[in-house]
Formats: sequence, C-alpha cells, structure tokens
Amino acid sequence: MADLAQLTAWRDALMAARYRGVRTVDYDGKRITYATDGEMATALADLERRIAGATGRISVVRIQSSKGI
Repeated sequence: MADLAQLTAWRDALMAARYRGVRTVDYDGKRITYATDGEMATALADLERRIAGATGRISVVRIQSSKGI
C-alpha cells in the first residue's frame, strides 16, 4: 500500500497530464498510457478516495430522518 506522499504524487502527476491534454503519465520511472479521459477521471477518483482514507477525512455525510411515525 502506498503512503500519503506517494498517493499525492501520483494524483498530482495524473492531474498535470490530464490538464495538458496528455494521456501518458510518467512517475517513479514508470509510464502509464490511458485510452480515454474517462479512464483518467476514474483513476483520479480512485486516488482521491485513497487519499481521503489515508487522511481520515470524511468526504460524504448522509443524513436520514423520519417523523417517528
């Protein structure tokens, strides 16, 4: 499992490539090419979830209530 610094570095590299319109990302001596922007968005969402889990942040709060009937 990657640590928070590694996850953040991967996310930053992926975001930079996506904003430049490039689908190939290089980091840690590795190269990954994504077929579509959708794949990049999915990878970014996964990294965001992992980073949120590593920091203990709560990203979604669901509230449920009833009238007690």
